[in-house]
Amino acid sequence: MKLAQLFTSDLRAVQKNDPAARSYLETLLCHSPLHAIIIYRIANRLHLAGVPLVPRLLATLAHTLTGVEIHPGAEIGHSFFIDHGTGVVIGETAKIGNHCILFHNVTLGGTGKHHGKRHPTLQDHVFIGTSAILLGPLVVGHNSKVGANSFIIMHDVPPNCTVVGAPAKIVKENGYKVHKELPKTIEDDE
Repeated sequence: MKLAQLFTSDLRAVQKNDPAARSYLETLLCHSPLHAIIIYRIANRLHLAGVPLVPRLLATLAHTLTGVEIHPGAEIGHSFFIDHGTGVVIGETAKIGNHCILFHNVTLGGTGKHHGKRHPTLQDHVFIGTSAILLGPLVVGHNSKVGANSFIIMHDVPPNCTVVGAPAKIVKENGYKVHKELPKTIEDDE
Protein backbone atom coordinates (compact mmCIF):
# COMPACT_ATOMS: atom_id res chain seq x y z
CA MET A 1 0.00 0.00 0.00
CA LYS A 2 1.33 3.46 -0.86
CA LEU A 3 2.13 5.91 1.95
CA ALA A 4 -0.63 8.31 0.92
CA GLN A 5 -3.19 5.48 1.07
CA LEU A 6 -1.91 4.45 4.52
CA PHE A 7 -2.10 8.05 5.78
CA THR A 8 -5.67 8.34 4.49
CA SER A 9 -6.75 5.04 6.05
CA ASP A 10 -5.24 6.05 9.40
CA LEU A 11 -6.94 9.46 9.22
CA ARG A 12 -10.27 7.79 8.49
CA ALA A 13 -9.70 5.39 11.42
CA VAL A 14 -9.43 8.39 13.76
CA GLN A 15 -12.61 9.89 12.34
CA LYS A 16 -14.42 6.57 12.74
CA ASN A 17 -13.23 5.73 16.26
CA ASP A 18 -12.82 9.08 18.04
CA PRO A 19 -16.02 11.02 18.75
CA ALA A 20 -13.89 14.09 19.57
CA ALA A 21 -12.51 14.19 16.00
CA ARG A 22 -14.80 16.81 14.50
CA SER A 23 -13.13 17.35 11.13
CA TYR A 24 -10.31 16.02 9.02
CA LEU A 25 -8.40 19.31 9.37
CA GLU A 26 -8.71 19.32 13.17
CA THR A 27 -7.63 15.68 13.28
CA LEU A 28 -4.61 16.30 11.05
CA LEU A 29 -3.51 19.27 13.13
CA CYS A 30 -4.39 18.16 16.66
CA HIS A 31 -4.42 14.35 17.00
CA SER A 32 -0.93 13.56 18.34
CA PRO A 33 -1.27 9.74 18.10
CA LEU A 34 -1.96 10.20 14.38
CA HIS A 35 1.21 12.29 14.15
CA ALA A 36 3.15 9.40 15.74
CA ILE A 37 1.64 6.94 13.24
CA ILE A 38 2.46 9.18 10.27
CA ILE A 39 6.07 9.59 11.43
CA TYR A 40 6.26 5.82 12.03
CA ARG A 41 5.03 5.13 8.47
CA ILE A 42 7.84 7.28 7.04
CA ALA A 43 10.45 5.79 9.41
CA ASN A 44 9.28 2.26 8.57
CA ARG A 45 9.72 2.86 4.81
CA LEU A 46 13.22 4.19 5.42
CA HIS A 47 13.98 1.24 7.72
CA LEU A 48 12.83 -1.21 5.05
CA ALA A 49 14.98 0.59 2.48
CA GLY A 50 18.03 0.03 4.71
CA VAL A 51 18.61 3.70 5.54
CA PRO A 52 20.79 3.81 8.67
CA LEU A 53 20.07 5.89 11.78
CA VAL A 54 17.38 8.19 10.30
CA PRO A 55 14.44 5.83 11.03
CA ARG A 56 15.44 5.59 14.71
CA LEU A 57 15.90 9.36 14.90
CA LEU A 58 12.39 9.84 13.50
CA ALA A 59 11.01 7.33 16.04
CA THR A 60 12.74 9.25 18.84
CA LEU A 61 11.31 12.52 17.53
CA ALA A 62 7.80 11.03 17.41
CA HIS A 63 8.19 9.69 20.96
CA THR A 64 9.41 13.07 22.22
CA LEU A 65 6.55 14.96 20.53
CA THR A 66 3.69 12.53 21.19
CA GLY A 67 4.61 10.11 23.98
CA VAL A 68 4.06 7.21 21.56
CA GLU A 69 7.04 4.91 20.95
CA ILE A 70 6.86 2.81 17.79
CA HIS A 71 10.00 1.06 16.59
CA PRO A 72 10.48 1.60 12.84
CA GLY A 73 10.89 -2.17 12.37
CA ALA A 74 7.37 -2.94 13.59
CA GLU A 75 4.83 -4.00 10.95
CA ILE A 76 1.51 -2.15 11.14
CA GLY A 77 -1.45 -2.64 8.80
CA HIS A 78 -3.82 0.01 7.51
CA SER A 79 -6.55 1.87 9.43
CA PHE A 80 -4.55 1.84 12.68
CA PHE A 81 -5.91 3.92 15.58
CA ILE A 82 -4.31 4.86 18.88
CA ASP A 83 -6.59 6.70 21.32
CA HIS A 84 -4.89 9.28 23.56
CA GLY A 85 -1.52 7.67 22.83
CA THR A 86 0.72 8.64 25.74
CA GLY A 87 2.74 5.71 27.01
CA VAL A 88 2.12 3.37 24.06
CA VAL A 89 5.17 1.19 23.31
CA ILE A 90 5.36 -1.02 20.20
CA GLY A 91 8.48 -3.16 19.89
CA GLU A 92 10.65 -3.85 16.87
CA THR A 93 9.22 -7.24 15.88
CA ALA A 94 5.60 -6.46 16.72
CA LYS A 95 3.07 -7.09 13.96
CA ILE A 96 -0.27 -5.30 13.96
CA GLY A 97 -3.00 -6.19 11.48
CA ASN A 98 -5.60 -3.98 9.83
CA HIS A 99 -8.26 -2.02 11.72
CA CYS A 100 -6.61 -2.41 15.14
CA ILE A 101 -7.21 -0.07 18.09
CA LEU A 102 -4.85 0.61 21.01
CA PHE A 103 -5.54 2.86 23.98
CA HIS A 104 -2.95 4.76 26.03
CA ASN A 105 -0.24 3.02 28.08
CA VAL A 106 -0.40 -0.19 26.02
CA THR A 107 2.86 -2.14 25.81
CA LEU A 108 3.58 -4.63 23.03
CA GLY A 109 6.95 -5.69 24.37
CA GLY A 110 9.43 -8.50 24.71
CA THR A 111 10.46 -10.66 27.64
CA GLY A 112 14.19 -10.35 27.03
CA LYS A 113 14.63 -14.10 26.55
CA HIS A 114 13.67 -14.50 22.88
CA HIS A 115 15.65 -14.00 19.69
CA GLY A 116 14.16 -13.23 16.28
CA LYS A 117 10.41 -12.67 16.69
CA ARG A 118 10.11 -11.39 20.26
CA HIS A 119 7.09 -9.07 20.34
CA PRO A 120 3.33 -9.69 20.03
CA THR A 121 1.33 -10.14 16.83
CA LEU A 122 -2.15 -8.63 16.65
CA GLN A 123 -4.30 -10.00 13.85
CA ASP A 124 -7.04 -7.89 12.17
CA HIS A 125 -9.74 -6.02 14.13
CA VAL A 126 -8.04 -6.35 17.53
CA PHE A 127 -8.84 -3.96 20.41
CA ILE A 128 -6.33 -3.44 23.25
CA GLY A 129 -7.59 -1.52 26.29
CA THR A 130 -5.82 1.05 28.43
CA SER A 131 -2.64 -0.05 30.23
CA ALA A 132 -2.71 -3.60 28.87
CA ILE A 133 0.69 -5.27 28.79
CA LEU A 134 1.43 -8.00 26.22
CA LEU A 135 4.89 -9.54 26.36
CA GLY A 136 6.61 -12.05 24.10
CA PRO A 137 5.94 -13.47 20.63
CA LEU A 138 2.30 -14.22 21.39
CA VAL A 139 -0.64 -13.89 18.97
CA VAL A 140 -3.92 -12.08 19.59
CA GLY A 141 -6.43 -13.59 17.16
CA HIS A 142 -8.79 -11.80 14.77
CA ASN A 143 -11.66 -9.82 16.33
CA SER A 144 -10.38 -10.25 19.89
CA LYS A 145 -10.39 -7.71 22.71
CA VAL A 146 -7.93 -7.35 25.55
CA GLY A 147 -9.39 -5.47 28.52
CA ALA A 148 -7.85 -2.53 30.33
CA ASN A 149 -5.03 -3.38 32.75
CA SER A 150 -4.79 -6.93 31.43
CA PHE A 151 -1.44 -8.70 31.56
CA ILE A 152 -0.50 -11.39 29.04
CA ILE A 153 2.92 -12.99 28.90
CA MET A 154 3.60 -15.84 26.48
CA HIS A 155 -0.04 -16.87 26.02
CA ASP A 156 -2.00 -16.62 22.78
CA VAL A 157 -5.49 -15.13 22.62
CA PRO A 158 -7.75 -17.16 20.31
CA PRO A 159 -9.84 -15.38 17.65
CA ASN A 160 -13.21 -13.85 18.63
CA CYS A 161 -12.41 -13.66 22.35
CA THR A 162 -12.45 -11.11 25.13
CA VAL A 163 -9.78 -11.47 27.78
CA VAL A 164 -9.42 -9.56 31.05
CA GLY A 165 -7.32 -9.62 34.19
CA ALA A 166 -3.79 -10.09 35.39
CA PRO A 167 -3.04 -12.74 34.40
CA ALA A 168 -5.64 -12.50 31.63
CA LYS A 169 -8.38 -15.10 31.26
CA ILE A 170 -10.93 -15.61 28.49
CA VAL A 171 -14.34 -14.29 29.58
CA LYS A 172 -16.09 -14.33 26.20
CA GLU A 173 -15.55 -16.60 23.21
CA ASN A 174 -17.51 -16.51 19.94
CA GLY A 175 -20.18 -14.38 21.64
CA TYR A 176 -20.68 -16.65 24.69
CA LYS A 177 -19.62 -16.02 28.27
CA VAL A 178 -16.92 -18.43 29.40
CA HIS A 179 -14.19 -18.64 32.02
CA LYS A 180 -11.08 -20.23 30.50
CA GLU A 181 -7.32 -20.03 30.77
CA LEU A 182 -5.35 -18.72 27.81
CA PRO A 183 -3.47 -21.30 25.75
CA LYS A 184 0.31 -21.19 26.21
CA THR A 185 2.30 -19.81 23.30
CA ILE A 186 4.57 -22.29 21.58
CA GLU A 187 8.08 -21.10 22.38
CA ASP A 188 9.94 -20.60 19.13
CA ASP A 189 13.47 -19.41 19.75
CA GLU A 190 14.76 -18.78 16.23
